[in-house]
Amino acid sequence: MKAYERLLKYVVVRTPSDENSYTHPSSQCQFDLGNMLVEELHELGVSDAAIDEHCYVYGHIPATPGLENKTPIGFIAHMDTVSDFCDHDIKPVIHENYDGGSLALGNSGRSLEPSVFPHLPSLKGRTLITSDGTTVLGADDKAGIAEIMTAIQELSENNIPHGPLSIAFTPDEEIGAGTYAFDVERFGAKYAYTLDGDQEGELQYETFNAAMATVEFKGESVHPGSAKDIMINAALVAMEFDSLLPAAERPERTEDHEGFYHLIHSTGSVSEAKLTYILRDHDSRVFQDRHRVMEHAAKFLNEKYGEGRVKLTIKEQYKNMSEVIEKYPEITEKAKAAIRDAGMEPAIIPVRGGTDGAQLSFMGLPCPNLGTGGHAYHGPFEHITVEGMDKSVEILVALIKEFAK
Repeated sequence: MKAYERLLKYVVVRTPSDENSYTHPSSQCQFDLGNMLVEELHELGVSDAAIDEHCYVYGHIPATPGLENKTPIGFIAHMDTVSDFCDHDIKPVIHENYDGGSLALGNSGRSLEPSVFPHLPSLKGRTLITSDGTTVLGADDKAGIAEIMTAIQELSENNIPHGPLSIAFTPDEEIGAGTYAFDVERFGAKYAYTLDGDQEGELQYETFNAAMATVEFKGESVHPGSAKDIMINAALVAMEFDSLLPAAERPERTEDHEGFYHLIHSTGSVSEAKLTYILRDHDSRVFQDRHRVMEHAAKFLNEKYGEGRVKLTIKEQYKNMSEVIEKYPEITEKAKAAIRDAGMEPAIIPVRGGTDGAQLSFMGLPCPNLGTGGHAYHGPFEHITVEGMDKSVEILVALIKEFAK
């Protein structure tokens, strides 16, 4: 079975995670896909494949004779999708011999446009897979699952020598809880790779350093007719706080390794207000500078309006996994070699976000990320190519061969 055929089978099983849930997994529907994958792994000869109570699927493939002492490596993909645009049945659509131009997505009124997605002309002649434009497709990250499964099949069918291999499919990555109950010891690999990137041939081992900042404002509410020199409008103080942050360092004005302050939620009245930000930067020193900028803004406003008017809380979320991965150059060098073996030049791209691999790397499992052949994830414009998926499988098999040398 080809990787795209597996993808078509997986995406119709809806698996949105739920950021408002306090259970693990956050949504029971993820078990539907997890149980299906365990059965498929058994069919592929992964006899110990099993799913645990938190919806983590684990499986192991013993080394071929004579390669038992090779470095044990693993591959990981996540089963959940975002919840946006995932409230009804997903209908994947195959577009053969794409012409590189505008492509209508069913009767949704939406279309893929080269003016919005400038990479589209480079996909001319390929077979694209999209949704009907009313839902996500779910290739993030069911394409990664399909490619891992297909690589396992190719190892068996072609008697490809390999060292010890570990497989895991995880829940809740899209809500930042993908490693909540991940059992590194049970997984049993020295290194791992998540297959959760975009275009085939990508290799990612830098993520943001990340924190969430909440800023609470306490006002003084009195009748506006007698407010002179008494009223302190918390909503306006909140607006003033935001004005003290660099306007050029917002997500919409940054790229590549440039970090940002991102206001994601705000509420406010005269008596109280609250702002919630995420802070991101690849450079740990600049990341700490972002903390200090916010701390200085809060200090300035407390001096201006009275101590206790502004309360800043910064909570660390994850760190740049390059801090760990750069200690193990073998991981990235073998990935680069595998991509070249597949006839491509590695695209070394910093992740402008985080991955499960970031958390896993600091849990003792160094774990860079590989591309899957898809684009425009997290919305109705998501698309992937059959050819990109095939190339990703080829890279995966080549990587397994690299570790077997």
